[in-house]
Amino acid sequence: MKNNFLIILIFCISFSINSQTKKNETAKQKDVPFTKGFIRCATIENEMMLQKNNSNRLNKQEFEEWLSSYLIAYKNNLSNKSETGGIITIPVVVHVIHNGDAYGSNENIRDEQVQSQITVLNQDFRKQTGTPGFGLGVDTQIQFALAKVDPNGNPTNGINRINLCRSDWNAGSPSASIDLVNTEIKPQTIWNANQYLNMWSVNFGSSGLLGYAQFPDASGLPGLNASGGLATTDGVVSNYGTFGSRLIYSSGNYIGNQYDKGRTMTHEVGHWLGLRHIWGEDGAGGCDSDDYCNDTPNAANSNGGCPIGTDSCPNSPGVDMIENYMDYTDDSCMNIFTADQKARMVVIVNNAARRISLRTSTKDLAIPLFANDAEIVIENYCNNSIESQCLTSTNTHKLHIYNRGNSNITSAVVTYDVNGGTSQEYLFSGNLTPNRYATFEIITNEISGTLNARITSVNNTTDQRTSNNSKSKSFTFGSSSSIPSYNLSRVVFRLQTDQYGSETTWNLKDVSGNIIYFGGPYDDGVPGQTNPIITQNWTLSQDNCYSFTINDAYDDGICCAYGNGFYDIKSTNGLTIIASGNSFGTTANHAFKTGIFEETEFEDVVFIYPNPINSLLSVKIAESFGKPLSYEVYNALGQLVLFSESINAPLDIDASSLLNGTYLIRISFKTGAKNVTIYKKIMDFYKK
Repeated sequence: MKNNFLIILIFCISFSINSQTKKNETAKQKDVPFTKGFIRCATIENEMMLQKNNSNRLNKQEFEEWLSSYLIAYKNNLSNKSETGGIITIPVVVHVIHNGDAYGSNENIRDEQVQSQITVLNQDFRKQTGTPGFGLGVDTQIQFALAKVDPNGNPTNGINRINLCRSDWNAGSPSASIDLVNTEIKPQTIWNANQYLNMWSVNFGSSGLLGYAQFPDASGLPGLNASGGLATTDGVVSNYGTFGSRLIYSSGNYIGNQYDKGRTMTHEVGHWLGLRHIWGEDGAGGCDSDDYCNDTPNAANSNGGCPIGTDSCPNSPGVDMIENYMDYTDDSCMNIFTADQKARMVVIVNNAARRISLRTSTKDLAIPLFANDAEIVIENYCNNSIESQCLTSTNTHKLHIYNRGNSNITSAVVTYDVNGGTSQEYLFSGNLTPNRYATFEIITNEISGTLNARITSVNNTTDQRTSNNSKSKSFTFGSSSSIPSYNLSRVVFRLQTDQYGSETTWNLKDVSGNIIYFGGPYDDGVPGQTNPIITQNWTLSQDNCYSFTINDAYDDGICCAYGNGFYDIKSTNGLTIIASGNSFGTTANHAFKTGIFEETEFEDVVFIYPNPINSLLSVKIAESFGKPLSYEVYNALGQLVLFSESINAPLDIDASSLLNGTYLIRISFKTGAKNVTIYKKIMDFYKK
């Protein structure tokens, strides 16, 4: 409709994406003022960022001037490829971005959920009878199909699953999240934008962002400057919880029931084909704004829900077209593309760069398939974190076998090596149907190198397609050599949360991944008041590696806007082992080791008797040496079993609770420590 350049609409609804409940929700706001809600569409914000970063990109006025001449030709019924040449089918690849989740879990959505989204697009753009897309609008004669051929000429189902080792893509604000996706996800995953419409399903975390698109680029047309390099970001992005339709595939991973019917992507693909919001996008709204479509009645602003009969511009003909896919109403309310909107999209698909080439792309046409065709994929490595450096010397590699043939795969042999060394085999057995995949893991001892994996047989015969059965990937696992080590066994942990303690959780894991200590979530505090400091005393074992992780559910850490929270881990005498720095966003990891205790080169200043001991242990310290600070008793496993501070000399230790065995007593002085090995043996005395 007419122009509002509203950058982001916030839907205030009854639940939030991360299901947080805050005692004072309005006090904690990000770049945009919302409490609990969704950001329905950030396409305009994305476009503004692209124009800011690229001075050659056409601005709105330049783009509309270019488009208007083609619209005139279209409406004068000049030769139009879409009308005279039949239906246009656009090949689609969907990049499912996840964090190592199992198939069907969280953002690693199932194939059926992805396929349901393509079904919705075709229902809506083709106005299919008997579907939710059959409304009062028009058939755009544009439809979509998942790709059947990948960029290397191999068969695919059009679903590209990628582990990018990040739990979510919320960078703290809509603009920052968009920039993160544009710079981190798109360039390393995109397929040729001249041959595929690229879609991304991602986890936007608690940001509330549902989706955004990239407007068409007119570069390469006569008389216009090139926009420069935007092919690496071209496409459409959606939160995984609004990708697909619950009506078609009810078992998917959806967010609520307002935006679970696939219309987020219908809306964003409309932008990708040149449509603007029906209320326009310049200024702050109003009935004089323009979406350059005469058959969409004027609207003063966007609409949410499904407010039938709304007339926000009573002095203009018609009520608000709340059913239009380019409004912000609920998915169930939408079912209209108008004739003028169709005209814009047809002109774009017949003339705009990276749209016109899709008309003739054959990536949606199947190539001949073989009976026995397996594809091997090596998943990206996510184990370079500080926490992973506490792992043992063996390292895990995750691989996938895809069935790209037309017969089930019941067995396969994968050979692999590191850096071209000795080959080993993995034997797969199961019942893998076409276009499904199975995951397996292999273990190697190498810290770094290149893993080479090859399919050598399928179903006890030769793999019939060699172009997709070999992969190589370089890896570097974390090394524990850089982790600081401390000869201690007792530490003090302190934590002060910010005002929103309910967002904070933490844990301490040992080298085996066992959680030794944990805490949170905590109570929220009072605005303007400092939360109390939480203090815990921890006992650790010798010669171990520990990983400390702290999490914030709202992705903004505990410092500094809401109470200047902090955390630290110190030795009992005040030595800092770990301390918080700046705000850490979603999570922070730290690692440290405890060493094998070494004693300082002392003369014989400590005398322990008797040895073996029974129930009482006496320690005599040379008077000239000074007062000891503390003692610690460790068992043969390196576990602390007795300790005391502020001791006097001579010293008597009650050892009655100790079991038979070998123990180490460590007595600390200001200038060092003395280690003494003792033995416990219960003596029986009998009268003769």
